Amino acid sequence: MNISIIDRSNYFKGLLLLIRKDRRITESEIQLMKRIGRTLGFDHEFCDNAIHDILENNYIVDEPLTFSTKDLTGKFIKDGLAIASSDNEIHAFEKEWLKSIAKKNGLSLTWFNLENINVKNKKHVTSHLEVDDLIIKYSS
Repeated sequence: MNISIIDRSNYFKGLLLLIRKDRRITESEIQLMKRIGRTLGFDHEFCDNAIHDILENNYIVDEPLTFSTKDLTGKFIKDGLAIASSDNEIHAFEKEWLKSIAKKNGLSLTWFNLENINVKNKKHVTSHLEVDDLIIKYSS
């Protein structure tokens, strides 16, 4: 699957908004976001600044994002659930954020709930992320 610059930006931005939902960012979330940013082709310094500034950044609109395909949305949701559970707890605000994105992009609540259960049942859910399988397309 190819991913455009718009989808790459939305993927990273959406996960940034996710990690601020519980108003605390853990070390595991920071490391995962750095890994994802690198995979998506973003500059290291940009990623560091975005991660560390997200709690105070009131200029980012906090509304559900739209992706170009349902498949990409599914990958985003799976990675979001993995990141949200990386601190051994999926906060209700994080779960609702991911549900709203699933709904806006045409994924069913049943599908979302099954993915949520899958994440709860896996021990090392962050060892492989969906973003690792994306082919980055560096043109718009």
